[in-house]
Amino acid sequence: MIDFRYHLVSIVAVFLALATGLLLGSTTAAQEASQKLVDQNVQVIQRNNDELRAQVTQQGDRISGDDQFARILGPQVLAGRLKNESVVFVLAPGAEEKTRTGLDAAVKAAGGTVTGWVNLEEKLLADDQTPAVDQLAEFHKPAGVAYPEGAGTYEKAGTLLASMLVTRDAEKAGHEEVGSGSVLQAFRDQGLLTTGGKPGARATLAVVVAPAKPYEGAGAEDDNQALVALTAALDRGTRGTVAAGNVSSAGTGGLLSALRSSETSSSVSSVDAADTSSGQVVTVLALNVELGGKSGHYGTGSDVSGYLPDPLPAVPTTGAKP
Repeated sequence: MIDFRYHLVSIVAVFLALATGLLLGSTTAAQEASQKLVDQNVQVIQRNNDELRAQVTQQGDRISGDDQFARILGPQVLAGRLKNESVVFVLAPGAEEKTRTGLDAAVKAAGGTVTGWVNLEEKLLADDQTPAVDQLAEFHKPAGVAYPEGAGTYEKAGTLLASMLVTRDAEKAGHEEVGSGSVLQAFRDQGLLTTGGKPGARATLAVVVAPAKPYEGAGAEDDNQALVALTAALDRGTRGTVAAGNVSSAGTGGLLSALRSSETSSSVSSVDAADTSSGQVVTVLALNVELGGKSGHYGTGSDVSGYLPDPLPAVPTTGAKP
C-alpha cells in the first residue's frame, strides 16, 4: 500500500517540475526580449551616428564653401578699404593665433598694414597682480598722458598701452613714440605680455582678439571687465577698434558678450565669426564702419544687427585724417 509520504513526495516533485518549467520559459522569454531591445538600441545608435556623420560632412562642406567664397570674392570686397591705415592686434589670454593670422591676411588684402601684435598673458589678469599692474601704470606714465578721473587699474594700463601702440594722428602713425620701447619692455619683464612685429610703430586701428573659450570660475567676470576696459582705452586712442572672436565668445561668459552688454558697445564694434574666412572679411568691414565714425556688432551670436554691415560701408577715398 502506497503511504502518505509517497503521495507528498510525488506532489512536491510535480510542483518543482512545473516551477522549473516556468522559470526556464520565463528566462528564455526574458532573454529574447532583452536581445530584441538591444537590437533596437543598436539600430537607433546606428541611425543617430549616420545622421551625425552626415551633419559633420555637411558642416565640413560649409566651411570649405566659406573658405572658397572668402578666397575668391574677399579681395574684391576688401580692395582699398584700409588704404593708408595700419592695424595692431591685441590678443587676450586664450586667443587663438590662427585667428590673428587670418585677420592679418584680411587686413593686408584690404590695403592696410600690420604694425605688430601684443599677446596679453594670464598673469596680467591675475588677482594678485593687480597692485603690480597699477604701480607699473603709474610709474611709467609719460608726462603727456592723462588717465581718466577715477580710472581703475586696467583702464590705466589700457590707456598707457594705447599711448604706445596707437594714434589718431596720421602724422604720428608708423612712428614709435619716444619711450614706448621701455614701457613695452617693462610689461614684458613682468611677464604680463609678449610682442611680435613692431607694435610700437603706432597704428591707426586696433583689433582685440577674444579668448577662444569663455573664462570660467569666480574671477571670470572680473577678467572680462578688465579686458573691456583695456579695449575701451585702445578705442579712445585710435580711429577705430574692433573686438573679434568666435561664436563662443558671444555666449555666456564670453568677452564679446560682456562687451556688448557694456557701455563700450556704443563705441567698439564686434564680430563673433572671426575664426572663419568670411568672418575675417566681416572684421575688416567692421573696421571700415569704425573709420566712418560708427560702430556695429556682427556675426551669428546675440545682440548683432546681422552677419555683416548692411548696407556695406563705402570704400574710403582718402587715407587717415588727424
